[in-house]
Amino acid sequence: MSLPTQVKLIDVGPRDGLQNEKQTVPAAVKIELVHRLQAAGLKEIEVTSFVSPKWVPQMGDNAEVMAGITRLSGVRYSVLTPNLKGLEAALALPRAAWPDEIVVFGAASEAFSQKNINCSISESIERFAPVVQAAKSVGIDVRGAMSCTVGCPYEGEIAPERVSMLAGLMRGIGVQRVDVADTIGVGTPLKVQRAIDATLQHFDMDHISGHFHDTYGQALANTLAALQLGVWNFQASVAGLGGCPYAKGATGNVATEDVVYLLHGMGIDTGIDLDKLIDAGQFISDSLQRPTNSRAGKALFNKRTST
Repeated sequence: MSLPTQVKLIDVGPRDGLQNEKQTVPAAVKIELVHRLQAAGLKEIEVTSFVSPKWVPQMGDNAEVMAGITRLSGVRYSVLTPNLKGLEAALALPRAAWPDEIVVFGAASEAFSQKNINCSISESIERFAPVVQAAKSVGIDVRGAMSCTVGCPYEGEIAPERVSMLAGLMRGIGVQRVDVADTIGVGTPLKVQRAIDATLQHFDMDHISGHFHDTYGQALANTLAALQLGVWNFQASVAGLGGCPYAKGATGNVATEDVVYLLHGMGIDTGIDLDKLIDAGQFISDSLQRPTNSRAGKALFNKRTST
């Protein structure tokens, strides 16, 4: 079995992790979190979302956050832009504050697409097509988030053929790379491998990332299963930020610290300083006045403070 020797992680904590927080997180805290993540060695950070503040009030400070970041060379800063209006808002910023990459999202589940963005899968792709073209025309890269690739809260299990169909549609409108996301965390290793295999019909391994939720405690097992296929790009959320709205009280995104601990324990290089990453997780957890959701982060922090 040949595993990747290096893995690149995208931390989605500032956007995907914080977007559903009920308490308002000040822009200064979000900016500081991004600074701490890049100081820990993260080379890709999903910073914010350009959506209507009516729908996602937490991201209403998107322009302030993007303009407030002190950028490091070699770090890619991405934002979610679900429609042309969102992209236009991102491009209204000074050029130095533009994102390096935008993210559009579609679902492999028809029911999820209807309930989440009020349109069919094919309609969602039609909406994204002009967004993709507009971004690429000004030199901004495009990533496609493919949600519900193994399971859906409304349809149950998702067939790999649905994943292949969505990946093909994304490729057709010019999306450059995609995330295979287990949105509700119900996936197990073989199901995740089938979803990745389905995606490989349209994208090569260098343009696929794994995005696993830990709702049922399977995220690290699924990460290993993806590594075994050759996936070397993953998304995770510092301190395990972001719950699962479809499973009450459940954890959502897998913690970046836990993924880094796994990878380093396997001799896989991430370029990330785990101690600094744990500090970043502790910073945002303290700001939210609750313990971290990262088990490795908690254990290593306690070990550090008890000696």
